[in-house]
Amino acid sequence: MFFKKRIESDESIILEKKSDLEIKSEVKINIEKEKKSEIETKEEIKIPKPFVKTKIIGLTGGIGSGKTTVANYFKAKGIPVYISDVEAKKVMEFPEIIAKIENTFGSDLILNNQLNREKLASIVFSSPEKLKQLNTIVHPAVKIHFDNWIKNNQNSEFIVKEAAILFESGSYKDCDKIITVTAPLEMRIERILTRDNTTREKVLQRINNQISDEERVAKSDYVITNEKREEIEEQVDKIIILLKNK
Repeated sequence: MFFKKRIESDESIILEKKSDLEIKSEVKINIEKEKKSEIETKEEIKIPKPFVKTKIIGLTGGIGSGKTTVANYFKAKGIPVYISDVEAKKVMEFPEIIAKIENTFGSDLILNNQLNREKLASIVFSSPEKLKQLNTIVHPAVKIHFDNWIKNNQNSEFIVKEAAILFESGSYKDCDKIITVTAPLEMRIERILTRDNTTREKVLQRINNQISDEERVAKSDYVITNEKREEIEEQVDKIIILLKNK
């Protein structure tokens, strides 16, 4: 009987020890589960990086001021640049835009579904009212095109939108900062005569159809004087530093 009791007692101790081990094991498992749950919870509530809107820097200037030269230097520095005049020409090839131009200015401007740009230019640049009509057709389409373009460049800190009529079209309202390029009048005239093979009279007509440099400068954050290439680059470099530090 003594041995039987002793055996039973030993078995009880073993069972108790086993029970203690099971409890410790369960506690360990539960602690590990809790730790894992905490890690998963932390991963789930990870705070995303705040969305930073790409800044739009408007670049404008009168005809012959050299704003395209400035735009190209921004490009050379790795900054995305949208040249509105170039993109507008592409937009004007859209069938729906050609149809609107035909309805407004007449079918004699269209040949084989192609727009006679030279004839259209002679109409709109001799009449501010006609130019306004054309802009009313083209600019909404260009804005949509620009909005799609900027989505493809949304990782850039800022982009440059070059537009001759930034203020006239109202697109300056979408810009975070504005740069105006200026140059002496005679220098502008000479540049256009060399580039466009036109007459001085027509050049002056086009200049007078645009707002003045004084008006542009008054509404701008930065002004670049375009007389010498090296001076342009120096001015642009300074503006880039200021824009990156804003």
